[in-house]
Amino acid sequence: MDLTILFSPLDESIYAGQYDNNSFFKSIKVYGEKMPDYKSAQVAILGIPEERGTSGNEGCAHGPDEIRKKLYSLKKGTGKYTLVDLGNLNVGIDLDETYVRVSEVCRILLENNVLPLLLGGTHDLDYGQYRGYEEMEKLVSFLNVDAFLDLEDKKEAPPSRQHIHKMLLHEPNYLLSYTHLAHQTYLIDPLSVSILEKLYFEAYRVGHLRSNLAEMEPAIRNADMVSFDITAIKSADAPGNANAQPFGLSGEEACQICWYAGLNEKLSSIGFYEYNPALDDAHKKTASVIATMIWYFVEGFYHRKNETNFKSNDFLKYVVSMPVEPEQITFYKSKFTEKWWMEVEHHRPGSTYPRNTIVPCSYSDYQLATHGDLPERYISSLAKLS
Repeated sequence: MDLTILFSPLDESIYAGQYDNNSFFKSIKVYGEKMPDYKSAQVAILGIPEERGTSGNEGCAHGPDEIRKKLYSLKKGTGKYTLVDLGNLNVGIDLDETYVRVSEVCRILLENNVLPLLLGGTHDLDYGQYRGYEEMEKLVSFLNVDAFLDLEDKKEAPPSRQHIHKMLLHEPNYLLSYTHLAHQTYLIDPLSVSILEKLYFEAYRVGHLRSNLAEMEPAIRNADMVSFDITAIKSADAPGNANAQPFGLSGEEACQICWYAGLNEKLSSIGFYEYNPALDDAHKKTASVIATMIWYFVEGFYHRKNETNFKSNDFLKYVVSMPVEPEQITFYKSKFTEKWWMEVEHHRPGSTYPRNTIVPCSYSDYQLATHGDLPERYISSLAKLS
């Protein structure tokens, strides 16, 4: 398909500046005079200037171009970049048509093994990102980073507060797991968290995440898609958002999450949403933070190790005997990155999953097992697979 009909080229003022030869901009191909060849790329940036999904953060449609200005001026990282910037998506007549266009572009890119990197726009646009997987005949693990849960089911609520509820109810259902990071307890209805727990989904409040960010790495490593609402970042670091909160992630913690996401070999799409340049400071601090987050994601992407062959000599295997079911749990540790995985056994007849499924875990999960305790991550994974 010719994507040119769905996109508008970037305004010349964005890419015609004086960029150093070792800048991010000089290492990628952008849609200026002609559409770059996305099929030969590994990552494709696309802006979505859509804000009809909000009732309070109007102005975020202008976010993608402001992020680009900051991103392009950063220095290129390691690796030989094969990145393209497809420009800005032409939004639909209504919001539903925009979702369809987002999903169609994501589907095309995914089918060509190109990772879509979306710049919003409102957070509900990740519904289109999610629907891009609909025809891929695979189950999706979804990681969402947001101060709110966005599980509203009231008709009067704006789409940006309903999109997660909409995904959970979407048919056909191809959502294997949902993990929420950095919610703030005093901003959400406790019932929403209990709903997620009943579905064996996971939600980690910002305080839990901050106390041990490395412990969240396995959850990030398990994701197929990531949606990052910058409302999760505290207002001191990211003021450019009508929903900005005084507490939340620091810019450094947000970059760490993006680094982990980039390293994740499973991850095939990521989106950044809700940046509103009209509410940013004079220096466009928020745009700088998001640009740096993207830089760390790309840097992580080019440090991927393709750690999938657990029978190779690159892994150490540990078998732990348990006092209860299961009789034993097998763990794997990478000799190079020191990351951990564990094998989850399930015996459901006719299951679509392999009998032994290997899922990311942490060293603390292994330690729990050696003390005879069944890791919570094992229990949760078993419930999802069953």
